[in-house]
Amino acid sequence: MLWSLFKIVLFVVIVAALTLGAGYLMESNGGIQITAGGTEFTLGPLQSVIAALVAILAVWLFLKLFALLIATLKFINGDETAISRYFDRNRERKGFQALSEGLMALASGEGRLAMAKANKAEKYLHKPELTDLITAQAAEMTGDRKKAEEVYKRLVQNERTRFVGVRGLMRQKLDAGDTDTALKLAERAFALKPKHEEVQDTLLRLQARNADWAGARQTLNAKLKHGALPRDVHKRRDAVLALSEAKGVLDEGKTIEAQEAAIAANKSSPDLIPAAAMAARSHIAQGRAKYAVRILKKAWQAQPHPDLAAAFAEIEPNETPQARLQRFKQLTAIRPEHRETKLLLAELNLAAEDFPEARRALGDLAETEPDTRVLAIAAAIERGEGASDAVVRGWLARALTAPRGPQWVCDNCKTIHSEWTPVCNTCESFDTLSWTTPPQSETVLPAGAEMLPLIVGSIEDKSPPVDEGEVLDPEPAPTEDATAGTEETSPVSGADTSQPTPEPEKVK
Repeated sequence: MLWSLFKIVLFVVIVAALTLGAGYLMESNGGIQITAGGTEFTLGPLQSVIAALVAILAVWLFLKLFALLIATLKFINGDETAISRYFDRNRERKGFQALSEGLMALASGEGRLAMAKANKAEKYLHKPELTDLITAQAAEMTGDRKKAEEVYKRLVQNERTRFVGVRGLMRQKLDAGDTDTALKLAERAFALKPKHEEVQDTLLRLQARNADWAGARQTLNAKLKHGALPRDVHKRRDAVLALSEAKGVLDEGKTIEAQEAAIAANKSSPDLIPAAAMAARSHIAQGRAKYAVRILKKAWQAQPHPDLAAAFAEIEPNETPQARLQRFKQLTAIRPEHRETKLLLAELNLAAEDFPEARRALGDLAETEPDTRVLAIAAAIERGEGASDAVVRGWLARALTAPRGPQWVCDNCKTIHSEWTPVCNTCESFDTLSWTTPPQSETVLPAGAEMLPLIVGSIEDKSPPVDEGEVLDPEPAPTEDATAGTEETSPVSGADTSQPTPEPEKVK
């Protein structure tokens, strides 16, 4: 309503301005005198303006006729489309203007306007390879998936736009969760344009998700070949894929092939902990303990890890605790200040019942890095040295609410995994799991959990001896394995050291 009123007012103003100007010219003096062939023509001011406008119109008409004459001459000389191009120039101008307006509408998020402009551009230009792309993207923007799929299928039929159509359909299937169809479309798009990085990444992710490790390694090699991946990253990820392939072979029962694949994966990336552990076990199975030791020591140098210690223990599974402690010195001598080395020494000394040495090995970890495993080991040391039940229960109560320590955490979505996998179970990212300490959870603990150490016992036994009658439900004295009841098992002694779950004792 307001816009219509504004247009009416504007029209009246323009008419009034033209009338006022014409009246002013008629009342003014002067003009133009033209002499031609002895005849003199005198034009007043208004007549002069009209003559100028007529002259401009005549020049424009002359240029148009001249262009038509040129087009006609070209047509006579054999250019069959010369005249049609002459008449189509105006249509092309309108078509490209509509096309540009459609692109601007698409960029500004106006999907319906973009589709309308694309339809108008197609009416003038007849170039579906341009207008269909705008239509498809605008349809996706407005949520019209059926329209978008229809347009992408039309693009697939054109050789020049086939890749765009396949890629668009692939993205639609991914959004819909149809990964099987998306994988086939990704393979087709990769065959059309093997250098396209987005298609490479999508294909690699889908192949890894479907456990097609051989195909994923081929895609990874293509990324390296086309310069889309640094060589060191390729080496690491190829080792991850080789390790995953070895696990698949192991599941199929092909032991020899699995052993060879694991060893090859470890050679590609010696610092990959799962590959090192599997390669070491492969050498152990073949009776080559010396090679297993070499692999585990090299991996321990890169990053100490409980899985490496567990594999090292399997080299001599029937040895005594004292002999195991002596043999492990070649591993614990590497990076002795590392947290995992200290915990390993503490567990080995616990198994050998050398509790003072276990305390010295543990050091100040209970104060500086108190997680579940550290506190469970501290409880075992206290029990071994003869501390009262109240002191042991105090340590175990602290372990209940302590962080769980380093775990396999996805760098992308921060999801914690119980074991290493090549693909994150949550976000499906490839090779994003790292052995690290996750952020402390801010989840509210159960009511009273923070009071457990005060209820079940103190860390330092400063209270007078407790009479038997004061305890309603005394717990049986734990054995040397004072950390039983946890989820994670010590790699060298068999003791659970991950997350104790004892019931607090009732006391008066």
